[in-house]
Amino acid sequence: MNPRTPAERRQYAQGLPAAADIDSMRIARFLERIWGESGLSRQTLDSYRRDLDGFARWLQGRSLDLAGVQRQHVFDYLAARTAQNYAARSNARLLSSLRAYYAQQLRLGEMGHDPTALIDPPKLGRSLPKALSESEVEALLNAPDLEAPAGLRDRAMIELMYAAGLRVSELVNLPTVAVNLRQGVLRVMGKGSKERLVPMGEEAQHWLERYLAEARPALAGKRNLAPLFLTSGGEALSRQQFWATVKRLAARAGIDPAKVSPHGLRHSFATHLLNHGADLRALQMLLGHSSLSTTQIYTLVAREGLKRLHQQHHPRA
Repeated sequence: MNPRTPAERRQYAQGLPAAADIDSMRIARFLERIWGESGLSRQTLDSYRRDLDGFARWLQGRSLDLAGVQRQHVFDYLAARTAQNYAARSNARLLSSLRAYYAQQLRLGEMGHDPTALIDPPKLGRSLPKALSESEVEALLNAPDLEAPAGLRDRAMIELMYAAGLRVSELVNLPTVAVNLRQGVLRVMGKGSKERLVPMGEEAQHWLERYLAEARPALAGKRNLAPLFLTSGGEALSRQQFWATVKRLAARAGIDPAKVSPHGLRHSFATHLLNHGADLRALQMLLGHSSLSTTQIYTLVAREGLKRLHQQHHPRA
């Protein structure tokens, strides 16, 4: 069977043999060294680990290991993933992980060649971020059940993500000490361990205060826990749990699931600010982008929205 859906791919991956012990040690050493050299974020290191472990497990099923890889093996693995409907962006990230690993191996003299050399990354189309309309955001905000502590938590999280334009990882990793209610700002740790101060707005601050006063004590019990947002079991909420929650609430609000993405509220935050006249440089600072070119993608989203508005309402469109 050639797995082509996400569920089939997960089932297939679970059936692969574990990576060889020597490869697991190599991956661990690589991550330790690259963290010491570059100070990468936990999310980036986790991505490297997943990509390299998946490749090592695939190699183990073919009686190969990371040190014995040739260029053809990398080609074959990418071809297998393409046949399994992995997105071009996912394969590009995988190739980037393999390049980082083998560049280090070459530099340390552990290998005499780089099997990823001369392999072109998949061509990526420029896809626009999917943003919700302002009315859809309003419907999503009103979807949680405010009678339950978890519902109040969900409302506070969605309000905060939309008001501050946070990444999902930034939202779920917020510690309680990052919140300054007196000044109405958050201290956010972004990509590359870059810290920024972000205003949260009065509405998000209101719901966050309610969550802290009414819901979080019930979720935390008597434990003194650092994470701001907690599960019903008193643990830190994961990215996957929040994503599943947003999907469920979107369905309850009558929003097309295809329009909802993990960073959908962040994209909506940026698009709506531009629609209302925000400065692009200010938006770059709020989003924590290191390059203005990354922020400029939202001007295309806003432009597409204006085109649709013109086509719908102009008498001669």
